[in-house]
Amino acid sequence: MSLVQKYALLPDEIDRQSLQMVEASLPSSLGFAHREHYVVCRIVRAEGDPDIATSVRFSPGAVAKGLAALAARAPVLTDVRMVEAGISRALLQRHGIATRCLIDAPQVAERARREGTTRSVAALRELQPQLNGAVVAIGNAPTALLALLDMVDAGEALPALIIGMPVGFVACPESKEELMRRQTPYISIQGRRGGSSAAAATVNALLDLLSGQGDK
Repeated sequence: MSLVQKYALLPDEIDRQSLQMVEASLPSSLGFAHREHYVVCRIVRAEGDPDIATSVRFSPGAVAKGLAALAARAPVLTDVRMVEAGISRALLQRHGIATRCLIDAPQVAERARREGTTRSVAALRELQPQLNGAVVAIGNAPTALLALLDMVDAGEALPALIIGMPVGFVACPESKEELMRRQTPYISIQGRRGGSSAAAATVNALLDLLSGQGDK
């Protein structure tokens, strides 16, 4: 018997069994609402880490506000291509939703040089005209989240939802703490953990909910 024959399953069965295993691994006292719980399960599955569930944070009504934006076909803006690539093309196409990422755009590299900053900061600044009403998923650079919050504070951007899940050490926990002090709707992960897979999984969970899948 090959290893594929021994272990591999079809996608629907993988999905079903994965979520069952995630559910069985979670503490019973998390206290999330039903749709929040579904988002958390998707993050845990993407990270392979049940302990991360205790660090996920939602602002009041964040899931509902994100779903309303996606139902209105708001774009999903990401800080890096890895987040964009992890979002389900099939679900995006089903709902007529576009994604945008400018991290590798020539004008972003030029702006970063001109302003003496990182490409992550320059990319978010370059996206500023599209930020109002958008779902913004940050899964890599704390500096991208900080740049976004600076624009929010200056009244230059009003996203419908910020998925703030950068990963790392320098300014990473601080960027999320700053996010959670603000009134802008957010879904985040406290501390140093996060990453592109968690941010993409959160968007996919919202798209599942928009499709009625996560409510089953």
